[in-house]
Amino acid sequence: MDKLVSQVEQWSEDKGLDLAEPTKQFLKVSEEFGEIAAALARGNEELFKDAVGDTVVTLIILAQQKGYTLEECLQVAYDEIKGRQGQMVDGVFVKVEDLK
Repeated sequence: MDKLVSQVEQWSEDKGLDLAEPTKQFLKVSEEFGEIAAALARGNEELFKDAVGDTVVTLIILAQQKGYTLEECLQVAYDEIKGRQGQMVDGVFVKVEDLK
């Protein structure tokens, strides 16, 4: 995984994307995220894998543009959720503070 992330970061640098405007990159994140929904709606597994991969690529580049690594961002998120309490409701995990 580390090698793949490094390869994406290098590709981004080679294309000058690492210096581009993060708000424009977020539009790419949103576009790719929408493709995940389309793949799920169509039951297209190959499109799903491609769309998830493309979304991760766009997020790596967005983090890079903001001066962070994917690992840093993921660590912050994991530290927030690792002790989270809650329960599954209709197939969705709901935080304890959001349970009624």
